[in-house]
Amino acid sequence: MNLSIRQQKYLKLMNIDIWRNREPRSDEILSGKIDEDQLHSLSNEELDEWDNLKKQVSVCNKCVLHQSRNQTVFGSGSDTADWMLIGEAPGAEEDRTGKPFVGRAGILLTSMLNAIGLEREKVFIANILKCRPPNNRDPAANEVASCGDYLRKQILHIKPKIILAVGRIAAQNLLDTDVPIGKLRGKVYEYGDLGIPLLVTYHPAYLLRSPREKRKSWEDLNAALKLYNKLSQ
Repeated sequence: MNLSIRQQKYLKLMNIDIWRNREPRSDEILSGKIDEDQLHSLSNEELDEWDNLKKQVSVCNKCVLHQSRNQTVFGSGSDTADWMLIGEAPGAEEDRTGKPFVGRAGILLTSMLNAIGLEREKVFIANILKCRPPNNRDPAANEVASCGDYLRKQILHIKPKIILAVGRIAAQNLLDTDVPIGKLRGKVYEYGDLGIPLLVTYHPAYLLRSPREKRKSWEDLNAALKLYNKLSQ
């Protein structure tokens, strides 16, 4: 039986052994008896890379934040998502649960996604940092640099069609700028050398403190959705 990468992932998480067929002979591939999709499903290389990345993050000690964290926050959602949302860093609740954007800010973010027809489970949500800075202070430059390779590998694996930078810290670090978030909104950028479209919006924690700005975030989300629909045509 040929299993997709996603099926293999779920079976592995449930500790169910995966019985794999023998490796296909070259004459079977050339004859068309095994198509490209079947051949891809026989390999778990991508799955192993993703799991290995999770393990690397979970034991990371590249910066001082590993000394004060309860656990790392790798990210959550689909690793084949078209949408990737990137925030700043874990807070106290995220540090406790190991999941990004939980608590009141997480509930608001989920509602924002639902409002434009997106399910949280079908996007991927991550942060610039994988560990919580003490007292929720802004990330230090060396901490961002330490986590940078992890985030880039996540993006390379997921290959999202669109990235949404959530909040000032995320936007400025992803775009390598110190321009205020108010001036970064409303434009389409590209992430690094990968050319992935990137848009900017406010962090839901900020929106909880400044509810009048929710209208602007609604505009940002609709702009992102419009761009995504255009890219998907």
